[in-house]
Amino acid sequence: MRQRLTFLLGLFLLATVAAPAGFAQQNSGVALLIGNAAYPDAEAPLKEPVSDARALGDELKRRGFDVDVGENLKKEAMQRALDRFYGKINSSSTAVIFFSGFGIQSDRQSYLIPVDAQIWNESDVRRDGFSLDKVLSELASRGAQVKIAIIDASRRNPFERRFRSVAAGLAAITVPRGTVVMTSATPDTVVSDGSPPVFMTELIAELKVSEATIEQVFNRTRMDISRETKEQQVPWFSSSLEEDVAFGSRSQPAAPPATVASQPNPNAQTTVTAAKPVAPAAAPAVSSPDPEAEARHDYVIAESLGTKQAWDDFVKKHPSGHYYDLAQQQIAGLPPATAGTPSSSQDANPSDLAGFYRRGQRYAVNGEFAESIKDFDEVIRRDPKHAGALNNRCWARGVIGDLASAMKDCDAALRIAPNYPDALDSRGMVNLKLGMLSTAIADYDAALRLDPKHASALYGRGIAKLRSGDTDGGKKDVDAAKAIRPTIADEFRGYGVR
Repeated sequence: MRQRLTFLLGLFLLATVAAPAGFAQQNSGVALLIGNAAYPDAEAPLKEPVSDARALGDELKRRGFDVDVGENLKKEAMQRALDRFYGKINSSSTAVIFFSGFGIQSDRQSYLIPVDAQIWNESDVRRDGFSLDKVLSELASRGAQVKIAIIDASRRNPFERRFRSVAAGLAAITVPRGTVVMTSATPDTVVSDGSPPVFMTELIAELKVSEATIEQVFNRTRMDISRETKEQQVPWFSSSLEEDVAFGSRSQPAAPPATVASQPNPNAQTTVTAAKPVAPAAAPAVSSPDPEAEARHDYVIAESLGTKQAWDDFVKKHPSGHYYDLAQQQIAGLPPATAGTPSSSQDANPSDLAGFYRRGQRYAVNGEFAESIKDFDEVIRRDPKHAGALNNRCWARGVIGDLASAMKDCDAALRIAPNYPDALDSRGMVNLKLGMLSTAIADYDAALRLDPKHASALYGRGIAKLRSGDTDGGKKDVDAAKAIRPTIADEFRGYGVR
């Protein structure tokens, strides 16, 4: 019943060795890692916090970080550890703070809980807990060049049940400049009881990938965990970094991290997981697909477009087979061309999956995104592997600001159809709205490799480049997108992107 709650605040940093050209390099790395497992109010000690803190400490020590590890810290010991940590920071620092234990949100802030907390109501949370927002603010005020927050704290805990009917998870976090925040689950959600403890395993495995940027590490960790848990756990992250920051190569032998004041530790074992190979591409590609796989991919694209021309093009390319038969059914079921807003009954025969899909598309075109999502919900309920509906729901959710759910939909669509340019474009838009500019550009790059004239991907990449400081590259993409679709800027303003 107990769930691991790892609040890693600012975890990964650059090593002090050479970084590849074009990437930022930090001069010093400091880390405070706290593993709180032995809470008297819990039914049993948490299993992962201490071993996770030690495993992460070993990896950061190899990368030249000045690491302190605290185990089962009470409130006063946590404050002393934080004060020592703050005192080590200078203007060239990459600051890593890791907390594994229980965390609670209150008044839209997330609080890290020491082992001796006495919490019975909301005010007790703010009295005994340590505000993540305040810790990040302190790191910024001390001048740390890079701050990284990783939060594996979306756990049910023994305190909340005393004053809430349901666990609230952690709050969404506003990141100061030069900061990356990662959480083990989306804001306001909790990891299910009994879920495998994969967060730190995947995180350290990705950290070991040579020359990966911080955002690449987090994005790959998110995808790995989502895939391994069959989407039962989908991490979230947000970045305000203004340039790519690379993790340098490990250059130092492992050494035991220093340990700050601690209480008795029930979790003495240390587990370090070996790295796994990771493909460098931001978006996976399907190489040399067999005819059936290629037909399925093209079917998904035609279905996402939903026009007679798209289906006619499909049957010309695939003149036989299972998907040819399905395409003919789609062509036969196409309604006469209509204009204006769809009516409540238009193309929505309860037995007609394609009808719901087409109506959802029309709602989206008319800006009625909540209604479109309902129709895509119905399509996905009936066919969970409907990549077109997953992509369209991702886009609609992204437009209205439900970014965590949108990301989950886009990832699901791309698992089904990895070479789906519209889904890559949709995920690029979600990453753009999240402020993960380099990740957004990677998604747009992948979409444009498949469809070089994709106006939305060109425009989105242009905006991401402009926000990243690449004025010439951004303007070139924006102008190219406008040449293809003159109304593209107005469309993006309607999506909340300017």
